[in-house]
Amino acid sequence: MKKTIILFFVLFASFSVKSQKLRNDPKLQKIIEDATYGFNGVIGVYVENLKTGKFAEVNADTIFPTASMIKIPIMIGTFSHILNGKLRYDQILTYKDSLKYDDGLVGSFRDSTKIPVSELIYLMESVSDNTASLWLQGLVKGQRINQLMDSLGMQNTRVNSRTPGRSAFQKTYGWGQTTPKEMASLMKMLRKGEIFTQDASYRMYKTLGNQYWDGEGLSQIPENTKTAYKSGAVDRSKSEVMLVHAPHGDYVFCMITKNQTDTQWDKNNEGYRAARRISSSLWKYFEPKSKWKLPDGYDKWL
Repeated sequence: MKKTIILFFVLFASFSVKSQKLRNDPKLQKIIEDATYGFNGVIGVYVENLKTGKFAEVNADTIFPTASMIKIPIMIGTFSHILNGKLRYDQILTYKDSLKYDDGLVGSFRDSTKIPVSELIYLMESVSDNTASLWLQGLVKGQRINQLMDSLGMQNTRVNSRTPGRSAFQKTYGWGQTTPKEMASLMKMLRKGEIFTQDASYRMYKTLGNQYWDGEGLSQIPENTKTAYKSGAVDRSKSEVMLVHAPHGDYVFCMITKNQTDTQWDKNNEGYRAARRISSSLWKYFEPKSKWKLPDGYDKWL
């Protein structure tokens, strides 16, 4: 009898997990619509509660520029090479002046500087170093990264720059392209250990938990709450994807803009303000009893 009960419980639990379907959250939907209303440009948002499966979306399947968010697919491509034995995580590479893209950390290296692959990955994600990113993309190749995105079900997430056959897309979207829903899905898959292996997913996900650029959506999350995050910015597009380990359950969201009329590069940019507004609204919705708030005067540190 005990075995029968246990078996029934296992089967019931399994059925419950498999039968859980994503469903729209009307209250959350209104919050997102209100937070994006009147934006001067195009804005897309996808947010999902990983515990309940409830979601809300605005232009979530629209293709947008990734800007530096493309560095998540580049990292995934790099780990594919590591798992296939084409690179080692601790492999030492030699920097050459010909690799320089800009004056970021890696672009400031002297010729012949030695650096491990692991540190290039860290710099690519944590300080969004462009030279490190393009160096790793060059090792993996944009075509390979795009094939991996296809295999993961991301039909619109693509590397365009320095990738044969993608020049027309690069003119429209720049370095890379994606949708809010697909980028949020990539972050969710990393969190769940579903990309390659659990250990590889964990290593990638953990890397996204260390961020220098924390003045936008991250600024609206309590400092003692674990997050994984990547942002991007070009003149007319601002973007970010974040998974929040909130006390009452993980949630993920991605916001991307394009064709912004506001191109100023400071905290008052309309895209940056939208990111802070959406992130703050989501925290308050998912954690209504939280009394946390930013200290008075913190705006000057954004």
